[in-house]
Amino acid sequence: MKTIRGPGIYLAQFVGDRAPFDTLEHLARWAAGLGYAGIQVPTSAGLFDLALAAESRAYCDELRGKLAEIGVQITELATHIEGQLVAVHPAYDALFDGFAPEAVRGKPAARTDWATAQLRLAARASANLGLTAHASFSGALAWPFIYPWPQRPAGLVDEAFAELGRRWQPILDTFDAAGVDLAFELHPGEDLHDGISFERFLEAVGGHPRANILYDPSHFVLQALDYLAFIDIYHERIKAFHVKDAELNPTGRSGVYGGYQGWVERPGRFRSLGHGNVKFGAIFSKMAQYDFTGWAVLEWECALKHPEDGAREGASFIRDHIIRVTEHAFDDFARSGVDVAGNRRLLGLAQRTA
Repeated sequence: MKTIRGPGIYLAQFVGDRAPFDTLEHLARWAAGLGYAGIQVPTSAGLFDLALAAESRAYCDELRGKLAEIGVQITELATHIEGQLVAVHPAYDALFDGFAPEAVRGKPAARTDWATAQLRLAARASANLGLTAHASFSGALAWPFIYPWPQRPAGLVDEAFAELGRRWQPILDTFDAAGVDLAFELHPGEDLHDGISFERFLEAVGGHPRANILYDPSHFVLQALDYLAFIDIYHERIKAFHVKDAELNPTGRSGVYGGYQGWVERPGRFRSLGHGNVKFGAIFSKMAQYDFTGWAVLEWECALKHPEDGAREGASFIRDHIIRVTEHAFDDFARSGVDVAGNRRLLGLAQRTA
């Protein structure tokens, strides 16, 4: 068995214009000061040169060296924004254009091409940085039809996943050539948001070995999905792990869908670690049981608590939940060794003759 690495922290929610949130070096020092050993780095935040990292191992070695001197390492690169833009339903064009470079806004095909190119750069950059997993979103074509009313035309969802597969297949092939697993964060708003939708996508890409999962239990709490059984079913495909809490407290007036309310008022909302419904002790136990070899990475999102408090508390929370796996069975003290003849006697087989 392997011990999970950590604690790590996803930087996306903390990037800003003022120190210590303005540069990768400042963020790394801030994270190390809080007790984090790893940082998950969004490629869309301008914290490093993605194109150069994809082409230059020397640049990546220098970057790794600087971070090592600070006391942290990169856990994964993350392309949630770019992955989202690989597939956008027209209903969301105006909203998601704000995530895209100005040159491709209002040009859906060009926006998809740009996002695809960014993912391919991220695959090669990950390899040059010595990383084995990468975090992203799938984007969505079928999401506006998530609820089956009005009745969906026959074949609509099948075609959406077939097209999603066509767009992601060459990206997955690039990740395969780089030796990096692409871990999709299963997330409402994405076509890949639960186990069934991931299975549909996996079928569309021919069971591609690099099509994998970023496990984040908070999104499953908000869907009333069994997030522990999920690990039992999909543990072989789980290649990244966001440690994020959430709560679902339905009332007589509102439930999973939230009634268009803001995050504070919704029955389902993200919380800082330890303030939600997620049973992290059970999750870390299952991760240890199934030999998860990646990082436990805090993704901080909370409707109530200040982010810097959530980050400070998150490092010790994760560290306290990581299980240092045992090197031997607890009852080895009573081990009597292998005695074939003795075992046959115990089974009543010693007196039998051919």
